[in-house]
Amino acid sequence: METITIKIINRSSNPLPAYATHGSAGMDIRAHLHEPLMLQPMQRIAVSTGLFIELPEGFEAQIRPRSGLALQHGITCLNTPGTIDADYRGEVKIILINLSGESQTIHHGDRIAQMVVHKVTTAQWQPVFEINETHRGEGGFGHTGKA
Repeated sequence: METITIKIINRSSNPLPAYATHGSAGMDIRAHLHEPLMLQPMQRIAVSTGLFIELPEGFEAQIRPRSGLALQHGITCLNTPGTIDADYRGEVKIILINLSGESQTIHHGDRIAQMVVHKVTTAQWQPVFEINETHRGEGGFGHTGKA
């Protein structure tokens, strides 16, 4: 498994993002709050982490929901996956939404998301007048039957 070094500033009292297990793809990210945050049903908010990162060129960090938080409390990341570009230098914030029917409280240090670091491939468009046909063709959105 390849390892890269990422520069990070941690302005919170939380530990640095870390992998929960040896085989984990994502590192847990924690809330940096001065007081508990009450998240009402269907409310969305950008939650501070206190983290600032410098990704190497050619990499991105994806912000993804934590499955336990989603299943047990109905809290998930709104723009999933959120992308942190290599040239972004602001604070990493997590956009959370409460999809449950009850108010949910986020506390300082709660694990609210996970971060996955990926290599980036850039695309170059080649304008053409036709593209190859496939068996699927234009079939989309449920064309193979009911979900």
